[in-house]
Formats: sequence, C-alpha cells, structure tokens
Amino acid sequence: MTDRVTVSLDAESRAALDTLVSETGDGQSAAVRRALTFYAANLEAAETDVSADLQQYHRLLSTGEHVLLDVDFLHCFLEYVYREGEPDPEFQSAADRVADFHAAEYAERFSDLSDVLEWLSLCGFLSVRGVEDGTYHVVFPSEPTKRFMLRFVERSTADLPFEVDVEEGVAKALLTRRERSG
Repeated sequence: MTDRVTVSLDAESRAALDTLVSETGDGQSAAVRRALTFYAANLEAAETDVSADLQQYHRLLSTGEHVLLDVDFLHCFLEYVYREGEPDPEFQSAADRVADFHAAEYAERFSDLSDVLEWLSLCGFLSVRGVEDGTYHVVFPSEPTKRFMLRFVERSTADLPFEVDVEEGVAKALLTRRERSG
C-alpha cells in the first residue's frame, strides 16, 4: 500500500531534495522515503547535543587536521614515551611545538578554561567530572595521558587571559582558572 503525502518545501529543503535526487539517481519520492526512514532511525542523535558533537567530529575529521585513533594506540604510544620517566627530549620538543602552535589558535578561539577543557574532552583526552568554585575536576584515561595533557594544557593556554593552576592526583587533576597577575 502506498500513501500519498503533500509537502511544502522552503528553498533550503528544495535544494536538499534536488541534491539528494541528483546524487542518488533516485526519484523525488524514493529520496524522500529514504530521508524519512533515516531521520526516524536517527531521531535521537538529530535532536540532542550529540548531534553537535557529531558535527564537531565531522569538522575535525573532514579538514584532515585530525584523525581517528584507537585509544589503545594512544595509550601504547604514551606508555612507550613515558616508560623510563621523562620523555625523550626530541619528542618533548616536538610536542611542545604542537602545544605552542595551539596556544596561538586557542587565543583566538577560547576565552575560558571551560571552553578549552570541553574541546579536549571532545577530542577524548580527558573528562571533566565537575566544576566547583572555578576548579575543574579532570579525569585522564591513564597516568601517561595525564602527564602529556597537563603539559599540553599549560603550554596551549599560555596566550589566554588567565593562568591555570594544577593540583595533580594519580589519574585526576584539579585545574583552576586564575587571573593573570600584572
């Protein structure tokens, strides 16, 4: 059985339908049926903050600036780098150059420590578990990740209008925003 539905399209919807028809080679009805089925299957993602995260992931990946990396590989790399205490000076110098580059980028992009931590959380390096009086309770997936990311946070926030005080735990840290003196 087939039901007929009449739909009014605005310019944006018309353009989207035309694109779907052109790219799939399907007719309008088939494209609309597939779009409705997809939307129904993904309704929760389309209507929650998860879709904002998905858009961020897409933006990160589509520019080629970031890649997907299995978290176990990250842990393997960092366990190797930190296995004898401090990392190789050449590695640390290269990692510091990356952090310093991000400091300039972050100075234009972020205005608060919460924004930086939210971004790093989105990237999977840490989780913010709570905020209390401007102090962020941050959890890291491993000790080497904590050491690596705390140095990154320290250097990448250098150009922001505040300083970050760090109190380290074993797998956690308390990060507190403090106004720059002078």
